[in-house]
Amino acid sequence: MTPLPPPEWTVSTGLADYAGALADMEARAAAIHRGEARERIWLLEHPPLYTAGTSADPAELLDARFPVFDAGRGGRYTYHGPGQRIGYVQLDLTRRGRDVRAYVSALEGWVIDALAVLGVAARRADGRIGIWTDDADGREAKIGAIGVRVKRWVTLHGFSLNVAPDLAHFGGIVPCGIAEFPVTSLAAFGKAASFADVDAALAATLPAFLDKLRASD
Repeated sequence: MTPLPPPEWTVSTGLADYAGALADMEARAAAIHRGEARERIWLLEHPPLYTAGTSADPAELLDARFPVFDAGRGGRYTYHGPGQRIGYVQLDLTRRGRDVRAYVSALEGWVIDALAVLGVAARRADGRIGIWTDDADGREAKIGAIGVRVKRWVTLHGFSLNVAPDLAHFGGIVPCGIAEFPVTSLAAFGKAASFADVDAALAATLPAFLDKLRASD
């Protein structure tokens, strides 16, 4: 089998407009489906906002202190904002294995592996999509979120990783519909990781992520 070329690796600086990012993702997904564009890993940062997934419960929007967007992805409410690394992952599952569950698991594994490079032990949690760890007080806490959409077997959205966001901003929602666990960040661990450090860890662990997808085919 001819190996697939690696996805385009794009890093945006500054705060990316959310509506513009959604439109860009949609256009790129259509182009990938038509065979007119490469797959893409797009790393960026948004201004403070909340997004509602397809399972969002309005009761879980506690304080709409920031703009609220319909994301079109799976899942419930989440927060995006400065200090959070967003990864929009656009892959062609027709070529990498038409198994959405395996894709989500591999995506979680990629972020967990990148956190290990940064010296943070993270894990999956049964029945709870996302990236989990133990915070400074020993409580189980969420350090990263996963939210995906698959359209004509091309993936949209991806993950968010809390590097150094204002964790109080999560207080306007019930994050991902899970009220009983707190959120945490690399900064809360005392890890002074820059976006460049996080991106380097993601780049180092990308090949293993892509290999898992091929293995699931």
